[in-house]
Amino acid sequence: MIDLRSDTVTKPTPGMLEAMRTASVGDDVFGEDPTVNQLEEKCAALLGMEAAIYCPSGTMTNQIGINILTQPYEEVICYKGAHIYKYEGGGLAGNSHVSVRLLHGNRGRLSVDELAPNINHDDQHYPRTSVVALENTVVREAGSYYALKEVAPIYSFARAKGLFMHLDGARLFNALAVTGDRSVDYGKYFDTISICLSKGLGAPVGSVLVCKKEFAKKARRVRKAFGGAWRQAGFLAAAGIYALDNHVTRLKEDHARAKQLGECLAHQPYVKSIMPVDTNIVIFELIPSVTPSAFLEVLARHQIKALAFSDTEIRLVTHLDFDDGMLHKVVDVFSTLRF
Repeated sequence: MIDLRSDTVTKPTPGMLEAMRTASVGDDVFGEDPTVNQLEEKCAALLGMEAAIYCPSGTMTNQIGINILTQPYEEVICYKGAHIYKYEGGGLAGNSHVSVRLLHGNRGRLSVDELAPNINHDDQHYPRTSVVALENTVVREAGSYYALKEVAPIYSFARAKGLFMHLDGARLFNALAVTGDRSVDYGKYFDTISICLSKGLGAPVGSVLVCKKEFAKKARRVRKAFGGAWRQAGFLAAAGIYALDNHVTRLKEDHARAKQLGECLAHQPYVKSIMPVDTNIVIFELIPSVTPSAFLEVLARHQIKALAFSDTEIRLVTHLDFDDGMLHKVVDVFSTLRF
């Protein structure tokens, strides 16, 4: 079976499994797991920040990040299709009791021009705007990305308005593979950054919230309250370290395969439109006579899995376990399908 539903479906490589098997562990609640500590130190240094906290999921790191930057009744500004708003179970309302101002963005990317008229006045009738939350890459927009030169003016504007900055960087390393920006420079522009180890990087589980030192203690307290404290988590952290050391540079291979899928689909009669393919995500809209369920049913007969992304759209995501042989098979299938 060729699984293109997400880049979260990968299995640990032999090298990663060996790193996990031989990891040194301790009790992380007591701060005594050396491998977790190593992962957190590595991620903080990688992003030019002072502290990091290892968590089970990207949803948790995002939710902690927003929680430690806000107070109840405040407002977060983000893209209308942002993962923190659309795909985290209403966590912003349930966990942090904040409202959300949704912006259209340019394929999910916000700008100062769009932000400026959406900052609430200091008035008791309005929630106080407190956080600008960006996403890089933008999952709902087929992996569109920010370059740091686009982030810098947003940061300057936010600081002038007294706002915090949060980054959902679940696929940040995919963005860096395209822009060539240095990961260490990201710490200059954000108060909290969430990075995922179990998407394109291929670890079996885990995300890391990287933050400024003054937020670290509160972040650990909130992780505990959210049920995310670990014990001997070093076995999992070792997979994250291995992923960062071995699976970052190869992300360009995923991007190249995604582009080939996009080029193939753009010429198929059952495809109405396709979003630009910038990184490792392909999203296309089917013609009205073909439903996503019918399309997926036909793919399943060819041992291919994809994801219905709306009532009219299909999503494909390339990843560590999707190789050139699989790519050629999928292209052949897409080229011969007729409805």
